[in-house]
Amino acid sequence: MAANWGPRPSAGADADGVEWRPALDVPPPGQQRRWTVFLRWLLLLPQFIVVAVLSFAAFFVTIAGWFSALVLGRLPESIASFLGSVLAYQTRVSASAALLVDRYPPFSFDAPDYPVRIELRATPLNRLAVLFRLILMIPAAIISSLAQSGWFAISWVFWLIGIVLGRLPEPVFGATAAVVRYRMRLAAYVTMLTPVYPKGLLGDAPEAVAQPAHSATRPLRLSTAAQVLVWLFLLLGLAGHVTSGAIDHDDTGYDSTGASTVRVAG
Repeated sequence: MAANWGPRPSAGADADGVEWRPALDVPPPGQQRRWTVFLRWLLLLPQFIVVAVLSFAAFFVTIAGWFSALVLGRLPESIASFLGSVLAYQTRVSASAALLVDRYPPFSFDAPDYPVRIELRATPLNRLAVLFRLILMIPAAIISSLAQSGWFAISWVFWLIGIVLGRLPEPVFGATAAVVRYRMRLAAYVTMLTPVYPKGLLGDAPEAVAQPAHSATRPLRLSTAAQVLVWLFLLLGLAGHVTSGAIDHDDTGYDSTGASTVRVAG
C-alpha cells in the first residue's frame, strides 16, 4: 500500500486539481495454476478469518476516527495508518478470492512485493460530511452490495472458466476488478480515509484513461463486454434482493395464515 499522510493543498484533488480517488493496482490477467483456482476459497479460509478479526477491530477504530475527524477535520495519523493497512489487507484477500491474481496474499500489513496494491492520500475532511457519513454512504453501499451479490451469483462460472483456461478472459477480469475497486473505495470513504465519494464502477472517465498506465487497473479501461458484465452483476444483485424479499414476505404470510387457522379450529 502506498499512503501519503502529509497535508495536501485541497481535499480530494491532485496537483492538477483533478478529483483523486483511492487507486487500485492489479497486474494484467495472466496464467494461473489450475489447482490453486480449483481450491482458491478453501486455501483462503485462514485469510478470511484474519480479515474478519481485522474488520472487527477496524470497526471500533473507525468510531474513534469519526470523533477525531469531527474535532480535527482529519484522521489522526495512527488511526489512518491502521485503517489504511487493514483496507490494503482486505483488498489483497478480495483480489485473490476473485481470481484476479494467483499469488497467495501474505499474513502481513506490509507487503511491498505483492502484486495487488492500493494508494491512499491524506486529505482534509469536511466535518459536516463526516457527521452525516453514515447517511451519505447509503447509495454507494447499495450499489456495492448489488454488484457484489451479482458477481457472487455467477462467480461459479468464472471459477470454471479459470479452471479450464488457467486464466480469466479480459472482460471477466475487468468487470471483477471494477467491483473489487469500488468496494475498496467505498470502504475508504466509510472509514474516512478519503473525502471523495466512490465512483468508477463502469471504468474510469476519458480524461483518466488518457493518463499513462500504472497497472491493468490504473486507469481502469473497461471494454464494452466488461461493462455489460458489470450491468449484469447489478441486475442479478437486484433480482436476488427482490426475490429474497418476496420469499420472506410469502413465508410470513403463510405462517400468519396457518396460525389463524389453528386458533379458529381451537
